[in-house]
Amino acid sequence: MAERMVGKQAPDFTMEAVLPDKSFGKVSLEDIKAQDKWTVLFFYPMDFTFVCPTEITAMSDRYDEFEDLDAEVIGVSTDTIHTHLAWINTDRTQNGLGELKYPLAADTNHQISKEYGVLIEEEGIALRGLFIINPEGELKYQTVFDNNIGRDVDETLRVLQALQTGGLCPANWRPGQATL
Repeated sequence: MAERMVGKQAPDFTMEAVLPDKSFGKVSLEDIKAQDKWTVLFFYPMDFTFVCPTEITAMSDRYDEFEDLDAEVIGVSTDTIHTHLAWINTDRTQNGLGELKYPLAADTNHQISKEYGVLIEEEGIALRGLFIINPEGELKYQTVFDNNIGRDVDETLRVLQALQTGGLCPANWRPGQATL
C-alpha cells in the first residue's frame, strides 16, 4: 500500500545536475531550505522525448515568476548529466531545450524517484510527478500522472501561490482573491 507523503517531511535529496550556466554541480533540498525558499521538484521520464521538452521549456520560460515567489525549480529524470547537457545544447527547433533557467538533475541510481514514489521500476524511468516543498522541508503538494500528459505551469504557479497564502483556498481560487 502506498504511504502518504503530503504533510510529512519531504525525502531529502542531493543529486548531480546541469546548472543554468551549463556547468555540472549538485542540487540539494538542504541547500534550498538553507536559503529559506520553496522547492518545486518535478520528475519527467526521459531526455530527447516529445512531451518533456514542452513542459521543461515552459517552466523555464516562466522561471522568473517562480523566482518572484521565492521558489527554486528542479527538473529530474533518470538520465545522466551528460545526456541532460546534450539536450540543453540542442536547439528548441530541433526538439531540444536550449537555454534553461533552472537545473536538470540526474537520478541515475533511481533512488530519489523511488523515494518520491514515481519510479516505473521495470522501465527505469520516472512518471510525471510534481512536488512542492515548503522552506521547512514539508511536502505540501504532490501530483503524479501518466507520462503522455504535460503539466500546466499556470496551475503549478497557482498552487504555489495558494500554499503561500497560509489560508484556506476554495475551488478555482486565483491569486488576489480572498481566502476562506
